Amino acid sequence: MAVREIVKYPAPLLRLKAKPVQVFDKTLQTLIDDMFETMRDAPGVGLAAPQIGESLRVVVVEYTDDEREDARPKKYVLVNPEIVRESEETVTDLEGCLSVPGLAGEVERFEAVTVQAKNRFGKPIKLKASGWLARIFQHEIDHLNGVLYIDRATRVFQPTPEEMEQIKD
Repeated sequence: MAVREIVKYPAPLLRLKAKPVQVFDKTLQTLIDDMFETMRDAPGVGLAAPQIGESLRVVVVEYTDDEREDARPKKYVLVNPEIVRESEETVTDLEGCLSVPGLAGEVERFEAVTVQAKNRFGKPIKLKASGWLARIFQHEIDHLNGVLYIDRATRVFQPTPEEMEQIKD
């Protein structure tokens, strides 16, 4: 495993639609492991392959909404993810991004989503998520479509240290 360099805005790669994964081989497994290591090192809670220079439809997330100190975050690997259902309810909250350092934005997202994808080995999965996890999935899937949170934000600003604590990504 290796920590890779995070691609920063305005790099053109961040604006491309990523290519679907066709082959679930050792190279893909290494990419996924590197993505987790890079995300943790940053630190962040989600990372899309284009953020480390790979135009592939791969997302990793490591998150828990359990506030206990000993709570372990759950790891998610989404290959070729697609949002197949969205709630009617939306929520506006703060977001940040490892590819857009030093800024935050107020972004409206669906409160809940259902995502279809494949796991790291090519097995189909379907996940229902709400709250912050749904927000993280939407943020990372946007990356695969060349969309950044700053495109959706109603306001982009330099956050205070207190505001940075609120931001989960």
